[in-house]
Amino acid sequence: MRNVVRILSGLAVPVLTAAVITAGSPGFGAYKVKEGDTLSHIAGRYGTTVSTLVALNKLPGNGNAIYAGEVLKVPGKGSTTTTAKTPAKRSQLGRVTYVVKPGDTVSGIAKRFKCSQANLLAANGLKAGARIYAGKPLQVPVKVRPKARTDNTFAGRTYADHIVAAANRNRATLKKRKLPTRTQMRSLIVSTAKRYGVDPELALAVSWQESGWKQRVVSPANAIGAMQVIPSTGRFASRLVGRELDLLKPRDNVTAGVVLLSRLTGAAKLDIAVAGYYQGLGGVKKNGMYADTKLYVKNVLRIKAQLERGWDPLR
Repeated sequence: MRNVVRILSGLAVPVLTAAVITAGSPGFGAYKVKEGDTLSHIAGRYGTTVSTLVALNKLPGNGNAIYAGEVLKVPGKGSTTTTAKTPAKRSQLGRVTYVVKPGDTVSGIAKRFKCSQANLLAANGLKAGARIYAGKPLQVPVKVRPKARTDNTFAGRTYADHIVAAANRNRATLKKRKLPTRTQMRSLIVSTAKRYGVDPELALAVSWQESGWKQRVVSPANAIGAMQVIPSTGRFASRLVGRELDLLKPRDNVTAGVVLLSRLTGAAKLDIAVAGYYQGLGGVKKNGMYADTKLYVKNVLRIKAQLERGWDPLR
Protein backbone atom coordinates (compact mmCIF):
# COMPACT_ATOMS: atom_id res chain seq x y z
CA MET A 1 0.00 0.00 0.00
CA ARG A 2 1.43 3.38 -0.97
CA ASN A 3 -0.03 6.25 0.98
CA VAL A 4 2.56 9.02 0.89
CA VAL A 5 2.26 12.06 -1.38
CA ARG A 6 5.53 12.68 -3.19
CA ILE A 7 6.94 15.63 -5.03
CA LEU A 8 6.62 15.22 -8.81
CA SER A 9 9.45 16.36 -11.04
CA GLY A 10 8.69 19.24 -13.41
CA LEU A 11 9.30 18.92 -17.16
CA ALA A 12 11.86 21.33 -18.62
CA VAL A 13 12.28 21.54 -22.41
CA PRO A 14 15.77 22.84 -23.31
CA VAL A 15 16.62 25.28 -26.10
CA LEU A 16 20.31 25.50 -26.95
CA THR A 17 21.09 29.21 -26.88
CA ALA A 18 22.40 32.05 -24.77
CA ALA A 19 19.07 33.44 -23.70
CA VAL A 20 17.50 35.68 -21.07
CA ILE A 21 15.97 34.00 -18.03
CA THR A 22 14.45 35.38 -14.86
CA ALA A 23 15.26 34.66 -11.25
CA GLY A 24 13.50 35.68 -8.04
CA SER A 25 14.65 38.91 -6.41
CA PRO A 26 15.39 39.29 -2.68
CA GLY A 27 12.44 39.45 -0.28
CA PHE A 28 9.42 37.20 0.09
CA GLY A 29 6.11 36.90 -1.65
CA ALA A 30 3.13 34.58 -1.46
CA TYR A 31 2.04 31.99 -4.00
CA LYS A 32 -1.31 30.19 -3.98
CA VAL A 33 -0.95 26.57 -5.09
CA LYS A 34 -3.03 25.63 -8.15
CA GLU A 35 -4.27 22.23 -9.32
CA GLY A 36 -1.39 20.37 -10.96
CA ASP A 37 1.35 22.44 -9.31
CA THR A 38 4.44 20.73 -7.97
CA LEU A 39 7.16 22.16 -5.74
CA SER A 40 9.69 21.73 -8.53
CA HIS A 41 7.55 23.82 -10.90
CA ILE A 42 7.04 26.53 -8.26
CA ALA A 43 10.73 26.54 -7.37
CA GLY A 44 11.68 26.96 -11.02
CA ARG A 45 9.19 29.79 -11.45
CA TYR A 46 10.68 31.76 -8.58
CA GLY A 47 14.32 30.96 -9.24
CA THR A 48 14.77 28.94 -6.06
CA THR A 49 15.03 25.31 -4.98
CA VAL A 50 12.62 22.74 -3.58
CA SER A 51 14.66 22.52 -0.36
CA THR A 52 14.36 26.31 0.11
CA LEU A 53 10.56 26.16 -0.26
CA VAL A 54 10.41 23.26 2.19
CA ALA A 55 12.40 25.24 4.77
CA LEU A 56 10.52 28.53 4.26
CA ASN A 57 7.13 26.88 4.66
CA LYS A 58 8.04 24.23 7.25
CA LEU A 59 6.57 21.57 4.98
CA PRO A 60 6.19 18.07 6.44
CA GLY A 61 8.75 15.34 6.03
CA ASN A 62 10.66 16.11 2.84
CA GLY A 63 8.08 18.65 1.75
CA ASN A 64 6.06 15.97 0.05
CA ALA A 65 2.52 17.28 0.51
CA ILE A 66 1.07 20.42 -1.03
CA TYR A 67 -2.53 20.98 -2.09
CA ALA A 68 -4.47 23.38 -4.28
CA GLY A 69 -5.43 26.54 -2.40
CA GLU A 70 -2.50 26.38 0.02
CA VAL A 71 -0.51 29.64 0.21
CA LEU A 72 3.26 29.23 0.17
CA LYS A 73 5.94 31.76 1.05
CA VAL A 74 8.27 32.21 -1.93
CA PRO A 75 11.51 34.17 -2.38
CA GLY A 76 11.05 37.43 -4.25
CA LYS A 77 7.98 39.37 -5.35
CA GLY A 78 9.46 40.44 -8.67
CA SER A 79 12.22 39.29 -10.96
CA THR A 80 15.64 40.33 -12.18
CA THR A 81 17.11 39.58 -15.58
CA THR A 82 20.38 37.77 -16.11
CA THR A 83 22.10 36.29 -19.13
CA ALA A 84 22.35 32.53 -19.12
CA LYS A 85 25.10 30.58 -20.84
CA THR A 86 23.31 27.31 -20.31
CA PRO A 87 20.20 25.94 -22.04
CA ALA A 88 17.13 28.08 -21.40
CA LYS A 89 13.59 26.83 -20.86
CA ARG A 90 10.92 27.39 -23.42
CA SER A 91 8.21 29.70 -22.16
CA GLN A 92 4.63 28.56 -21.81
CA LEU A 93 3.69 31.06 -24.52
CA GLY A 94 5.87 29.35 -27.09
CA ARG A 95 8.63 31.97 -27.18
CA VAL A 96 12.11 32.46 -25.79
CA THR A 97 14.00 35.72 -25.48
CA TYR A 98 17.28 35.64 -27.40
CA VAL A 99 19.99 38.29 -27.10
CA VAL A 100 21.61 38.95 -30.47
CA LYS A 101 25.35 38.26 -30.62
CA PRO A 102 27.92 39.76 -33.00
CA GLY A 103 27.62 38.14 -36.42
CA ASP A 104 24.01 36.99 -35.94
CA THR A 105 21.53 37.36 -38.78
CA VAL A 106 17.77 36.95 -38.89
CA SER A 107 18.11 33.94 -41.17
CA GLY A 108 20.76 32.39 -38.93
CA ILE A 109 18.67 32.81 -35.77
CA ALA A 110 15.57 31.44 -37.51
CA LYS A 111 17.52 28.40 -38.68
CA ARG A 112 18.99 27.78 -35.23
CA PHE A 113 15.55 27.79 -33.60
CA LYS A 114 13.85 25.98 -36.50
CA CYS A 115 11.30 28.74 -37.07
CA SER A 116 10.52 30.68 -40.23
CA GLN A 117 12.07 34.10 -40.85
CA ALA A 118 8.57 35.48 -41.40
CA ASN A 119 7.41 34.35 -37.95
CA LEU A 120 10.57 35.67 -36.33
CA LEU A 121 10.14 39.08 -37.96
CA ALA A 122 6.42 39.20 -37.10
CA ALA A 123 7.06 38.30 -33.45
CA ASN A 124 9.34 41.35 -33.15
CA GLY A 125 7.44 43.81 -35.35
CA LEU A 126 10.26 43.88 -37.89
CA LYS A 127 10.09 44.21 -41.67
CA ALA A 128 11.96 42.10 -44.19
CA GLY A 129 15.51 43.34 -44.52
CA ALA A 130 15.51 44.96 -41.05
CA ARG A 131 18.91 45.10 -39.41
CA ILE A 132 19.57 43.65 -36.00
CA TYR A 133 22.46 44.51 -33.70
CA ALA A 134 24.41 42.80 -30.93
CA GLY A 135 22.68 43.11 -27.58
CA LYS A 136 19.18 43.47 -29.05
CA PRO A 137 16.67 41.09 -27.40
CA LEU A 138 14.46 39.19 -29.84
CA GLN A 139 11.33 37.17 -29.15
CA VAL A 140 11.82 33.83 -30.91
CA PRO A 141 8.76 31.67 -31.65
CA VAL A 142 9.34 28.03 -30.74
CA LYS A 143 7.21 24.91 -30.79
CA VAL A 144 6.09 24.00 -27.28
CA ARG A 145 6.05 20.30 -26.61
CA PRO A 146 3.02 18.98 -24.70
CA LYS A 147 3.73 18.52 -21.02
CA ALA A 148 3.83 15.00 -19.75
CA ARG A 149 0.91 14.21 -17.51
CA THR A 150 1.95 14.28 -13.85
CA ASP A 151 -1.34 14.17 -11.94
CA ASN A 152 -1.48 10.38 -12.19
CA THR A 153 2.06 9.65 -11.02
CA PHE A 154 4.14 9.85 -7.88
CA ALA A 155 7.03 7.91 -6.37
CA GLY A 156 7.75 6.63 -9.88
CA ARG A 157 4.39 4.89 -10.17
CA THR A 158 1.48 5.66 -12.47
CA TYR A 159 -2.12 5.10 -11.39
CA ALA A 160 -5.17 4.24 -13.46
CA ASP A 161 -7.42 7.02 -14.69
CA HIS A 162 -10.36 5.89 -12.53
CA ILE A 163 -8.19 6.08 -9.39
CA VAL A 164 -6.93 9.54 -10.27
CA ALA A 165 -10.49 10.65 -11.07
CA ALA A 166 -11.68 9.45 -7.65
CA ALA A 167 -8.77 11.27 -6.01
CA ASN A 168 -9.70 14.47 -7.84
CA ARG A 169 -13.31 14.18 -6.69
CA ASN A 170 -12.24 13.66 -3.08
CA ARG A 171 -9.81 16.57 -3.30
CA ALA A 172 -12.58 18.81 -4.63
CA THR A 173 -14.93 17.73 -1.84
CA LEU A 174 -12.38 18.45 0.89
CA LYS A 175 -11.55 21.80 -0.67
CA LYS A 176 -15.12 22.95 0.02
CA ARG A 177 -15.24 21.78 3.63
CA LYS A 178 -14.30 23.57 6.78
CA LEU A 179 -11.70 21.31 8.35
CA PRO A 180 -9.78 21.24 11.64
CA THR A 181 -6.55 23.18 11.98
CA ARG A 182 -3.28 21.29 12.18
CA THR A 183 -3.22 21.91 15.93
CA GLN A 184 -6.68 20.37 16.22
CA MET A 185 -5.66 17.45 14.04
CA ARG A 186 -2.67 16.86 16.29
CA SER A 187 -4.91 16.63 19.34
CA LEU A 188 -7.28 14.29 17.52
CA ILE A 189 -4.41 11.99 16.52
CA VAL A 190 -3.09 11.86 20.09
CA SER A 191 -6.48 11.06 21.65
CA THR A 192 -7.27 8.42 19.02
CA ALA A 193 -3.87 6.78 19.40
CA LYS A 194 -4.35 6.51 23.16
CA ARG A 195 -7.81 5.00 22.66
CA TYR A 196 -6.41 2.20 20.49
CA GLY A 197 -3.20 1.63 22.44
CA VAL A 198 -0.86 3.12 19.82
CA ASP A 199 2.18 5.21 20.71
CA PRO A 200 0.93 8.80 20.14
CA GLU A 201 4.34 9.99 18.92
CA LEU A 202 4.38 7.20 16.34
CA ALA A 203 0.94 8.15 15.04
CA LEU A 204 1.92 11.81 14.98
CA ALA A 205 5.18 11.06 13.18
CA VAL A 206 3.46 8.98 10.51
CA SER A 207 0.81 11.65 9.94
CA TRP A 208 3.38 14.45 9.83
CA GLN A 209 5.42 12.58 7.24
CA GLU A 210 2.31 11.74 5.27
CA SER A 211 0.48 15.07 5.25
CA GLY A 212 1.81 17.52 7.82
CA TRP A 213 -1.36 16.86 9.89
CA LYS A 214 -3.52 18.22 7.05
CA GLN A 215 -6.86 16.60 6.33
CA ARG A 216 -7.15 18.33 2.95
CA VAL A 217 -4.37 16.34 1.24
CA VAL A 218 -5.27 13.68 -1.35
CA SER A 219 -2.61 11.90 -3.42
CA PRO A 220 -2.94 10.66 -7.05
CA ALA A 221 -3.25 7.15 -5.58
CA ASN A 222 -6.38 8.40 -3.75
CA ALA A 223 -4.68 8.28 -0.36
CA ILE A 224 -6.87 10.57 1.70
CA GLY A 225 -6.46 12.99 4.56
CA ALA A 226 -4.15 13.42 7.50
CA MET A 227 -3.27 9.73 7.68
CA GLN A 228 -3.23 9.26 3.87
CA VAL A 229 -5.43 6.18 3.86
CA ILE A 230 -6.54 4.56 0.60
CA PRO A 231 -10.16 3.34 0.31
CA SER A 232 -9.32 -0.38 0.49
CA THR A 233 -7.48 0.19 3.76
CA GLY A 234 -10.42 2.26 4.97
CA ARG A 235 -12.73 -0.69 4.34
CA PHE A 236 -10.34 -2.99 6.22
CA ALA A 237 -10.25 -0.60 9.18
CA SER A 238 -14.04 -0.31 9.08
CA ARG A 239 -14.35 -4.05 9.62
CA LEU A 240 -11.97 -3.85 12.56
CA VAL A 241 -13.89 -1.08 14.34
CA GLY A 242 -17.32 -2.45 13.44
CA ARG A 243 -18.67 0.54 11.55
CA GLU A 244 -18.21 2.21 8.17
CA LEU A 245 -15.47 4.87 8.25
CA ASP A 246 -15.70 7.92 6.02
CA LEU A 247 -12.09 8.81 5.18
CA LEU A 248 -13.11 12.35 4.25
CA LYS A 249 -14.13 12.97 7.87
CA PRO A 250 -11.15 13.89 10.08
CA ARG A 251 -12.07 11.63 13.00
CA ASP A 252 -12.74 8.60 10.80
CA ASN A 253 -9.59 9.23 8.78
CA VAL A 254 -7.44 9.30 11.91
CA THR A 255 -9.23 6.23 13.28
CA ALA A 256 -8.47 4.27 10.11
CA GLY A 257 -4.79 5.18 10.17
CA VAL A 258 -4.36 4.52 13.88
CA VAL A 259 -6.18 1.16 13.70
CA LEU A 260 -3.87 0.15 10.87
CA LEU A 261 -0.85 1.16 12.94
CA SER A 262 -2.21 -0.87 15.84
CA ARG A 263 -2.40 -3.98 13.67
CA LEU A 264 1.03 -3.40 12.14
CA THR A 265 2.86 -2.78 15.41
CA GLY A 266 1.20 -5.85 16.87
CA ALA A 267 2.45 -7.99 13.98
CA ALA A 268 5.99 -6.72 13.44
CA LYS A 269 8.81 -4.79 15.05
CA LEU A 270 8.69 -1.02 14.76
CA ASP A 271 10.72 -0.41 11.59
CA ILE A 272 8.90 -3.18 9.71
CA ALA A 273 5.55 -1.88 10.95
CA VAL A 274 6.34 1.63 9.69
CA ALA A 275 7.49 0.17 6.37
CA GLY A 276 4.24 -1.77 6.22
CA TYR A 277 2.22 1.43 6.57
CA TYR A 278 3.90 2.75 3.42
CA GLN A 279 4.61 -0.32 1.31
CA GLY A 280 2.19 -2.85 2.76
CA LEU A 281 3.31 -5.47 5.25
CA GLY A 282 2.88 -8.30 2.75
CA GLY A 283 5.00 -6.44 0.22
CA VAL A 284 7.74 -5.79 2.76
CA LYS A 285 7.86 -9.44 3.82
CA LYS A 286 7.89 -10.64 0.21
CA ASN A 287 10.20 -8.09 -1.42
CA GLY A 288 11.97 -6.38 1.45
CA MET A 289 11.96 -2.60 1.77
CA TYR A 290 12.24 -0.62 -1.43
CA ALA A 291 14.71 2.28 -1.47
CA ASP A 292 11.95 4.86 -1.00
CA THR A 293 10.46 2.75 1.80
CA LYS A 294 13.78 2.79 3.66
CA LEU A 295 13.87 6.59 3.39
CA TYR A 296 10.26 6.78 4.59
CA VAL A 297 11.02 4.63 7.65
CA LYS A 298 14.11 6.71 8.44
CA ASN A 299 12.12 9.94 8.25
CA VAL A 300 9.23 8.67 10.39
CA LEU A 301 11.51 7.34 13.13
CA ARG A 302 13.52 10.58 13.11
CA ILE A 303 10.34 12.65 13.45
CA LYS A 304 9.11 10.35 16.24
CA ALA A 305 12.37 10.84 18.18
CA GLN A 306 12.16 14.61 17.75
CA LEU A 307 8.57 14.66 18.98
CA GLU A 308 9.57 12.64 22.02
CA ARG A 309 12.18 15.30 22.81
CA GLY A 310 9.48 17.99 22.76
CA TRP A 311 9.81 19.22 19.18
CA ASP A 312 6.76 21.11 17.94
CA PRO A 313 6.80 21.51 14.14
CA LEU A 314 3.98 24.06 14.27
CA ARG A 315 5.99 26.61 16.26
